[in-house]
Amino acid sequence: MTAALVAGLLAGYGIAIPVGAVATYLVSLTARTSLRTGACAALGVATADGLYALLAALGGTALAAAMRPILEPLRWASALVLLALAVRGAVTALRQYYARRLTSRPRQDPVGPARAYVALLGITLLNPTTVVYFTALVLGSRTDEAVTPLEQAVFVLAAFLASASWQLLLAGGGALLGRALTGHRGRLVTGLLSSAVIAVLAALTLEPSHLLAGFRQ
Repeated sequence: MTAALVAGLLAGYGIAIPVGAVATYLVSLTARTSLRTGACAALGVATADGLYALLAALGGTALAAAMRPILEPLRWASALVLLALAVRGAVTALRQYYARRLTSRPRQDPVGPARAYVALLGITLLNPTTVVYFTALVLGSRTDEAVTPLEQAVFVLAAFLASASWQLLLAGGGALLGRALTGHRGRLVTGLLSSAVIAVLAALTLEPSHLLAGFRQ
């Protein structure tokens, strides 16, 4: 039981802590909206990680073999989605900047909590890094010892909670960043910088050697 708990926590933090395009977008989204919206987006990311952890716990090596043929399509889909987010973020930042220069009336951000949750859930499910991570986890952890359903449940729950705790921490950082950058120019610079970083990370997603570097040991 303890081994399953520790393995789940390590798996959850292992995929959550490295800062990539999803984390960058999460922080930027929270800074532009609210902590509530960012928290829902964070739970969307954690839900996707939890689903992959569940598949890894139940599917075994059959899951790993099934995932390999779809890594390339997922890589392209993820890159396109991230590029679309980068463009949308830059356009939104510019639009809000010029709109607030013309009027002092605040405009409500169109991204609500429910939409943020669904969006980040979908983005993370498409993220090939997540797929590769849990595939490698499955291939590296299969043993001849039987794993009970309770241990599988503990592993999945621990992975979800670990990912959720880190994503919520990122959302909190984004909320603090949003409060610090109260000026229109500050938010514009943050939005454009975030879009640029996401675009670069999207391009790196298409580099197989970059994607798989962490699993060639």
